[in-house]
Amino acid sequence: MPKIGDIQLPDFPLLLAPMEDVSDPPFRALCKEQGADVVYTEFISSEGLIRDAAKSVMKLDIYEKERPVGIQIFGANLDSMLQSVEIVEKSGPDIIDINFGCPVKKVVSKGAGAGILKDIDLMVSLTKAMVEHTKLPITVKTRLGWDSDSIKIVEVAERLQDVGCKAISIHGRTRVQMYKGEADWRPIAEVKNNQRMHIPVFGNGDVDSPEMAMKMRDEYGLDGAMIGRASIGYPWFFKEVKHFFKTGTHAAPPTMEERVNAARRHLQMAIDWKGEQLGVFETRRHYTNYFKGIPNFKEYRMKMVTSDHSVDVFEAFDEVMEKFGDFEFVG
Repeated sequence: MPKIGDIQLPDFPLLLAPMEDVSDPPFRALCKEQGADVVYTEFISSEGLIRDAAKSVMKLDIYEKERPVGIQIFGANLDSMLQSVEIVEKSGPDIIDINFGCPVKKVVSKGAGAGILKDIDLMVSLTKAMVEHTKLPITVKTRLGWDSDSIKIVEVAERLQDVGCKAISIHGRTRVQMYKGEADWRPIAEVKNNQRMHIPVFGNGDVDSPEMAMKMRDEYGLDGAMIGRASIGYPWFFKEVKHFFKTGTHAAPPTMEERVNAARRHLQMAIDWKGEQLGVFETRRHYTNYFKGIPNFKEYRMKMVTSDHSVDVFEAFDEVMEKFGDFEFVG
């Protein structure tokens, strides 16, 4: 069974990916309850941390019920990254993860995230310096390469391991691909099959069904799966994958009552953590998946995603339960 440093994980763990404005404490709590084995914070700017930017600092909030939990940071400046490690340590995470994979232009343009894939030596030296600067395990999330002509992920992963990285999560696309096309897991399997590799190798990208998770485990031989988009508005995904692994059958989908209750809790926790305005706004992206498959639902969905006041959203939940309470979801 895989270990990250001294953290023992179950066989083929399921990890909640760090996602901007998604993997916040309320959502992480729901995913943890539904079987996520490791959860990661939203990615946090090292420059924002050392400048005490409110939004960056707020993302450091973690809770005991989340453990093991990793805080993910990004940046390309060595001094800033090392200072941010010292700030992150005070929040008491179990893991510090470095984002070498975010493809968003505003991150890449600063040489951070996937931008660092153009300078592998810097990627390795930054990792080495951070490993030497903390006693917490350092892990890395990255992509296959900058583009299809620069995929050297087997060599890159080995170099990161050799400087002390304790686990690596690899998204099966290049930066140029962004999120288009299909993720290619074959190079990730090559990393895992490198006889010199002994740290966990986790796969990421297109794990959108229990069957795909099983394929990643059984056909590609990876150590675990990092789940991103499939979990948005559907924290039950983790539980359903584990049920499929155990029984070979699909779990019954959550009932309408379970979905409404989860959406209610999600919104209330978001408001409690980040306030009414942000709580309402940043929870909107989840509602489509919470209630996916219900016919003639547009009126209620529009109310949920356009209302600026939580009282209106909670009212919409009540209306959905009253009108569609007997609706049976198909797995």
